[in-house]
Amino acid sequence: MAQDILDTAVRFVKGVGEVRAAQLNRLDIHTVRDLLFTLPRRYEDRRVVTLVAGLHAGEWATVAGTVRSVSWQQPRFGRGFVEALLSDASGTLLCRWFGARHLQNQLVTGEALVVYGKPVRRRGVLVLEHPDLERMDEERDESLHTGRIVPVYPLTEQLAQRTLRRILWQAVEKYADLAVDVLPPSTRQLQDWMRLGEAFHEVHFPTSLAAAERARARLIFEEFLCMQLVLVARKVQAEKFLTGRALVAPGRWVEQLRAQLPFQLTEGQEQAVREIRADMARPRPMHRLLQGDVGSGKTVVAACAILDALECGVQAAVMAPTEILAVQHARTLGRYLQPLGIRMGVLSSSLDARDKIAARAAMADGRTQLVIGTHALIQERVVFKDLGLIIIDEQHKFGVEQRGLLYGKGVTPDVLVMTATPIPRTLAMTLYGDLDVTTIRELPRGRQDIVTRVIGEAQLDKAYGFIRDQVAKGRQAFLVYPLVAESEQLEARAATEMFAQLQRHQLSGLALGLLHGQMEADDKESTMEKFRRGDLNILVATSVVEVGVDVPNASVMLVENAERFGLAQLHQLRGRIGRGEHRSYCILQGQPTSREAWQRLKVMEKTRDGFVIAEEDFRIRGMGNLLGREQSGALVLRAGDPLRDQALLEQARTEAFRLIESDPRLEAPEHAALRQRARALYRSASTFVKVG
Repeated sequence: MAQDILDTAVRFVKGVGEVRAAQLNRLDIHTVRDLLFTLPRRYEDRRVVTLVAGLHAGEWATVAGTVRSVSWQQPRFGRGFVEALLSDASGTLLCRWFGARHLQNQLVTGEALVVYGKPVRRRGVLVLEHPDLERMDEERDESLHTGRIVPVYPLTEQLAQRTLRRILWQAVEKYADLAVDVLPPSTRQLQDWMRLGEAFHEVHFPTSLAAAERARARLIFEEFLCMQLVLVARKVQAEKFLTGRALVAPGRWVEQLRAQLPFQLTEGQEQAVREIRADMARPRPMHRLLQGDVGSGKTVVAACAILDALECGVQAAVMAPTEILAVQHARTLGRYLQPLGIRMGVLSSSLDARDKIAARAAMADGRTQLVIGTHALIQERVVFKDLGLIIIDEQHKFGVEQRGLLYGKGVTPDVLVMTATPIPRTLAMTLYGDLDVTTIRELPRGRQDIVTRVIGEAQLDKAYGFIRDQVAKGRQAFLVYPLVAESEQLEARAATEMFAQLQRHQLSGLALGLLHGQMEADDKESTMEKFRRGDLNILVATSVVEVGVDVPNASVMLVENAERFGLAQLHQLRGRIGRGEHRSYCILQGQPTSREAWQRLKVMEKTRDGFVIAEEDFRIRGMGNLLGREQSGALVLRAGDPLRDQALLEQARTEAFRLIESDPRLEAPEHAALRQRARALYRSASTFVKVG
C-alpha cells in the first residue's frame, strides 16, 4: 500500500519550515497527521459583530470598525503598548496591544478592521486589550481569526495562536481531502461517521459547533479503534489460536499454605484466587491483570497461583522492576512457601558472577522451582527447564518488549501481571484490553487508619518535632524527597543534602539512614535491613521506597515538596505506613504555585481509596504523563481522552470485536488501510499473529 500523504514531515507544510517545525516538535507534532490530529482545546464563536455601544466589560465580542488613530504609548511604569482608536456608527473603542510595537506601522488610519476580545474597564473607559485582529479587505475565505467559529489550540513557547491557526489552515486546505480514510465502509455506515477529509475541515474550521463536535467524535473514534484492534486481536487470537497447558492442580499445596497463614483471606482475595485458578485450568495461556490497592494482599494471591503451578510440575518466575521490590518479594514469598519445601532462587544484576552462574544453572535443570528477579531474568543466558507461570509485578514499569522477552522463556506460559497502582476502568480498557482483569477492592482486616495532613513550609519544624515524639514512643519514620542531589534547574529539596542537615540540626541525636536509587545494591539492602531491624529510627529516601518496603513499626511518613509527585505515587508512598498495630500519620509538605496543585494534595487528605485517587490523577495529569510511551507500547493518543471520552472508547471496543471476529487478521481489502494504520500506531504491540 502506498505511503499515506499524512506521513509527510510537518516542515513541508506551507508556512512551517525548520524553525516552526522545531517548535511544533515540542508539541510532539512531527508529521502532517500529528498536526491534523492536534484538535482545538475549544472554540470561540466570532460570527456575530457587536456594535461598540453594545459592548459590556467581561463579555467576549467581535467588533468591526474603522481605524481613527494609531500611536505608541509608554507609561512611566510598566510595558508600553500600541493604542488604536476604532470607531463604528455607534461609538469609538480603545484597543491596546502591549509590547507589540510593530503594529504601530502595520495599522493604517482609515482602514477597516475586525477585532475580537474581552473588554475591560480602565478608569471608567472600556478597553479591548490585546484583541485578535483581521483586516476587512482580506479575502473572507482567508479570514481565520474573526467572523467565524475560531479554533483555539494548545501552544508552546514562541508559537502564537494565530501562527498555529494559519499553519492548520494550510494543512487542512492541502492535505485533508487527500488523506486515506481508514474506516471501512461498514464501520462508517454503522456509526454514520463523516469521511476523514470532511472531519478534518469541520474540526479545525467548522461550519457550526454541532459539526465540530461530530467531527471531533469521528477522529477520536478512529484513534480508539486502532488501539482497540491491537488489544482485541491479541485477546481473541489468544483465545482461539494459542494452545497452552491446562494447569489443573489438586490444590493440596494451597491448602497447606492456608493452614499456616495467621490470617484468613478476604472475600476479594478468595475471588481473585478462584478466577486465576480457573484461568490456569483452561487449555490456553492465561493473560490476567491483578490490580489492588496498596496493602490489599496481592502477594498471597500470587503465592496461591505459584503453588498451583508448581504442583503441576512447571516452574514459576516473578519479575519486579527494582532490586528492593524483588528482595521484598523474595522475603514475603519465602515466608509463605519455604516452610512447604519450595525451592526458591533469586536472580538480579547485583549478584556476583559465580552466584549468577549457579542461579542460572539451577533454573535450567529445574532444581529451582520458583525464581524471583529483576530485568536480569530476560537476559539471553537465562534458560528455564519448563517455565509455566510468569508473574510480573508493577508491570507498567516494564516495556512491552521486556515483557515479551520473559514470555519467550517458556512455551505459551500463563501470565499474571500485577499492579498496586489502581487503574481506572477506562485506563484498564485502554492499556490492558487484551487482558482479563481481577480487582481486589477491600483491605485485609486489622489495617490501621492513616491520618493525612497537608502543610506548608512554615509548619516543617513542628512536623520534625512530631517525628521526634513518635520516635520517643518507639516508632520509626520515612522522610521522602523528590531528588537524590541538589539541582540548579529544580527548586526542590534533595535526599543527600537533607540527610546531612537533619543529622546536624532538626533530628540530631537520632539514628538516620539514607536510601536512594543511585546507591550500590549491597548498600541499599544493608540500609533497608537496619531499618527493618529497628537499628535506624528514620529512613531518609527518594521515591525508591514507593514499593517493596514493608516495615510494620514505621508509623510516620513526611514527604517534602509533595507537589512534585503524582497523586498515585503519593498514595503508593503512603502505603508504606499503616502496616502495623500503631496509628499512622502521613504529612505532605508542599509549596505548590497554583490553586490546582493545592487541590491535588488536598485529595490525599480526603480519601485513602486508591481508585478514587487514580481517577483524579488520571483526570489532572492525562494519560500521556501518567504512562509515557515506553511502558505503554508506543501508545499515543492525540485526540482522545479515555476518561472524558468513555462512551467513544466503549463504542470503538465493540466495533473492534465485530471486525476481528469477522476478519481475524484484517485481511479483507476493505480492512487493509485500517490494518496498516493500527500497526503503524502500535508497532511494538500490533502482533496480529503472535501474542506475548
